[in-house]
Amino acid sequence: MTARAPIAVNGTTLLPQAIAEEAQNHPAQTPAGAFQQAARALVIRALLLEEAQRQETPAVPELVAPGKRETPDEARVRRLIEDNVAAIEPDEPACRAFYEAHSSRFRSPDLFEASHILFAAHPHDGDGYRLAASRAEATLGELVRAPDLFDALARERSDCGSKVNGGRLGQLMQGEIAPEVEAVLRVLEEGQIAGAPVMSRFGAHIVRLDKRKLGERLPFDPLHEKIALLLAEQDWRRNVAAYIDGLIRRARIEGIDMHALTKRDAPAT
Repeated sequence: MTARAPIAVNGTTLLPQAIAEEAQNHPAQTPAGAFQQAARALVIRALLLEEAQRQETPAVPELVAPGKRETPDEARVRRLIEDNVAAIEPDEPACRAFYEAHSSRFRSPDLFEASHILFAAHPHDGDGYRLAASRAEATLGELVRAPDLFDALARERSDCGSKVNGGRLGQLMQGEIAPEVEAVLRVLEEGQIAGAPVMSRFGAHIVRLDKRKLGERLPFDPLHEKIALLLAEQDWRRNVAAYIDGLIRRARIEGIDMHALTKRDAPAT
């Protein structure tokens, strides 16, 4: 195995042990990937602390959580960035432009009223799972011939507590039902029964969409402040990344390629 080249910042070598310890904070698909991310983070930290020293940035630790205070180095980095990275206040036209360009993000959720007949089985129980699917197929065949029997068959055969209501699940929002069932509900017409059993981790479902209410676009004014905060955060992160990139370009860094700077490299201050 080829030994890794030492990583140095302006003539100061990073200790391999320090990089290995930092790697625990950088989950990656491979140990080498975690090591690279950790090394990049420590290079950036070294550059920021070096610049803070050059600018004689004071360290005034603040509370960051109940009973937890910044370290002096964390305080210096935070203050350095506060002094050198401008905080931009987005104006209303910028917020409104973002609102118009991302209208799908600013809608109330779609709502469904649905019913189902559940034949319960655990997917790890192969025989039970196949039996549930077979029972659902047979029941669905009956419903093809007589859809009006849905409520009665739900009361008689469903393994869900909704059976007492004829299988009615009530009003549902996204995420409130098995994703496989939700995906089918999105393509059904009101009153339509799905043409095949829907298999989920709960078993086999016969699904009917009773009613759909599409989400509506939310008005801009109540969202203005939220959008302004979002845009300010985005701008701040871009500016921090640009500031760090400037430090990297002026530094003498050996043993690692720092040119592919990404947002995750920016410190969370």
